[in-house]
Amino acid sequence: MSTESGAAPEQGGHASVKTYVLVGVILTIITAVEVAIFYIPALAGILVPALLTFSVAKFLIVVSFYMHLKYDDAIFRRVFYGPLTLAVVVVVALVMLFKFLPGFDPIP
Repeated sequence: MSTESGAAPEQGGHASVKTYVLVGVILTIITAVEVAIFYIPALAGILVPALLTFSVAKFLIVVSFYMHLKYDDAIFRRVFYGPLTLAVVVVVALVMLFKFLPGFDPIP
């Protein structure tokens, strides 16, 4: 799909190459921080919550930019994020239930 003037075709609301490079750099920095947290003994107490938080952040960035969800219609975001939110709430509720239910050991 070329134009007669030789200009590049319109991207249709997608990000520029500069944005993709910036997102890639941000994802690399987050990954480096995750690796660093794993090797710092003083942060052992927050290891799991920190890694889960960074993983969720990276997931949302990848879905938003590389899967173009940020630039699609709002209905696609709702269809994607709605069930995802429900799944996270259910998993957190189950973890809390198994952690705080007295006398219940899910793994005998």
